[in-house]
Amino acid sequence: MLLKDKIKRAIIIGASSGIGRALAEELARDGYRVGITGRRAEQLAALAATAALSAGADLPESFVTGVFDATAEDAPAGLEKLIATLGGVELFVFCAGTGDLNPQLNYAVESHANRLNVDAFTRLCGVAYNHLQAAGGGHIAVVTSVMGLRGSDAAPAYSASKAYQINYLEGLRRKSAKGGHGITVTDLRPGSVDTAMMKGEGHFWVATPERAARVIARTIRRKRSVQYVTPRWAVVGWLLKRLPRAIYDKI
Repeated sequence: MLLKDKIKRAIIIGASSGIGRALAEELARDGYRVGITGRRAEQLAALAATAALSAGADLPESFVTGVFDATAEDAPAGLEKLIATLGGVELFVFCAGTGDLNPQLNYAVESHANRLNVDAFTRLCGVAYNHLQAAGGGHIAVVTSVMGLRGSDAAPAYSASKAYQINYLEGLRRKSAKGGHGITVTDLRPGSVDTAMMKGEGHFWVATPERAARVIARTIRRKRSVQYVTPRWAVVGWLLKRLPRAIYDKI
């Protein structure tokens, strides 16, 4: 067996900052060779160099960059190219996401969220799923959100797009189980994480990206189907799913 066949290989869509960047470093420490994606080559090159030093001097080739915009028409081709460069992939992580507070229902804001959280997510997860199925199995993990459990008056498209992701992942999980495809599908539901995505005020139980990445890496190792990030947010998730609509609409 060739040496490259012994290396665990992962791809992270959205690894240039926040949770994605921290997870790239965490997976490298776990022995993965990690493909990291983004739109700007210079930032990816700097990230790879910095992350390699942070992950450890014994991991000089832990990161491979793939320059493409996840929302572009040629994004699936960019993903296929990165898979080929890595020599295959066992773990695909979709960590890209966007959303803004939008009380005025500005369509440009809603459309931007849908292009990335729905359209790009669907296309790239489809490429990953079909590749893993052909390879005999693997793992897909997606950073969704606790906000995907109920509608949000402050960010309607964001919460709706995350609900779409949660249900799409459940569909992929059923598809793998019924088809015997051997693909683990993990839904990662962050609450408050200290990144540029955290909007508004009154946040609580705020985790650092590094803490979130450790929880995600542990979840991946355990091949869990659903994980709140951090775990205490499971309490909020339980309450949200059970709160009567008449009460939820007024809070």
